[in-house]
Amino acid sequence: MFKINKLFTVLSLMLLFAALAGAAIGQTGGFKGKVRTNQGDGIANASITARKSGKDVKTVRSDAKGNFVIDGLESGNYNIVFDAGGYTSGVLYNVEAKGNSVRNLGERLMLSTDQGALVLIKGSVFYREGTSVTGAKVEIERINEDGTTKKIGSALTNISGEFTFRQPEANAKFRITAKFKGASAAKEVEVSNAAIYRLAITLDLPRTEK
Repeated sequence: MFKINKLFTVLSLMLLFAALAGAAIGQTGGFKGKVRTNQGDGIANASITARKSGKDVKTVRSDAKGNFVIDGLESGNYNIVFDAGGYTSGVLYNVEAKGNSVRNLGERLMLSTDQGALVLIKGSVFYREGTSVTGAKVEIERINEDGTTKKIGSALTNISGEFTFRQPEANAKFRITAKFKGASAAKEVEVSNAAIYRLAITLDLPRTEK
């Protein structure tokens, strides 16, 4: 009778350990966070991949605000690889996933614009005699399809009278306005593929107004 009870106890313990091991194996973790630009804006449809031991384990896409959740990962350390069209790729190394929890990475997934996929609007501002205007204020507005405009940036011309604006690759129309000592002039430019678009703006102002 003693032997039977002992055997029953041993079997019960074995079954318990097996159940606990199975539960531990079944527990999975993951990560959540936000993919954003240097300015803090969320990047939609970014690709986020959990990579372990050189192998891609799972990939998800960010939502319209740049938020994502990647779960169902076994416990361990992962490299989180993230990228999006028009941006350079990023990696967070050795991020630990723990069973039965989703770790919040916050806004650590930050991407910079890929300079090779940019529209560069370069220009110069001149006096009416043709010499360069230094320190002129230059504003850029996006012209919408309905004719409305949205200001998206401004700059001052350098010592050579030049300015540069950088925009993501897309079909768009912009208005560039230069202002200096009460005089102003504007030009419009349509862009599409990543390239350099050049323009010159002449103010109705003599160079004696330096």
